Amino acid sequence: MRTVKAAEERRNEILDAAERLFASRGFDRTSITDIQKEIGIARGTLYYHFKSKEDILDGMIRRITQELAGAARAVAAQKDIPVLQRLTVMIRALQTEDALGHEILEQVHKPQNALMHQKMQEELSAGLNAPITALIEEGIAQGICRTKYPAQVVDMTLLYVNTAFDSQAEQGEKERRQKTDAFIYNLERLLGMEEGSLRAALMPLFEREQSPSRQTETL
Repeated sequence: MRTVKAAEERRNEILDAAERLFASRGFDRTSITDIQKEIGIARGTLYYHFKSKEDILDGMIRRITQELAGAARAVAAQKDIPVLQRLTVMIRALQTEDALGHEILEQVHKPQNALMHQKMQEELSAGLNAPITALIEEGIAQGICRTKYPAQVVDMTLLYVNTAFDSQAEQGEKERRQKTDAFIYNLERLLGMEEGSLRAALMPLFEREQSPSRQTETL
């Protein structure tokens, strides 16, 4: 007897299969037929849920950004951990290559996928603004931060990260280092923190991202 699955379960099954194939074969070398055969469903069933391979990739990105935002909210809710430590843990949890994989990030950064890249940034920013703003407000209450516009600081910070650190593999080591130094310095200014307050916590994360063995890309 043919198994009929709920729409959400079937969508996730398709996304899981596509994620495995994109990671092993690459996006360009994976076809709709490959995904269909991987699951063992009719072509019409797949097209009922997704219009194209690009639509599947879009669905994967949406699912992962929602998971990342959920992880950020979970970290922000751990009130027994100091604010700066939670911020560091949150940034570590948002390592996009760990979540998306290099192959998917490569597709997102292609010029023809600019709209997809923009959508990914918007969805992640929308999901992250509230938990990061809540952390900053805690920092304000504790006298660690001094700003009247915590939510706007988060918006500006995420926008900068999404542009200045995009496609780091194409940047030289000196340029990456300068951008990292400038980012931390200016973030401390935006948050009204003493110089050096964030450097010790954030520099190890940026150095991990910039390691040649990882070649991590950001959103």
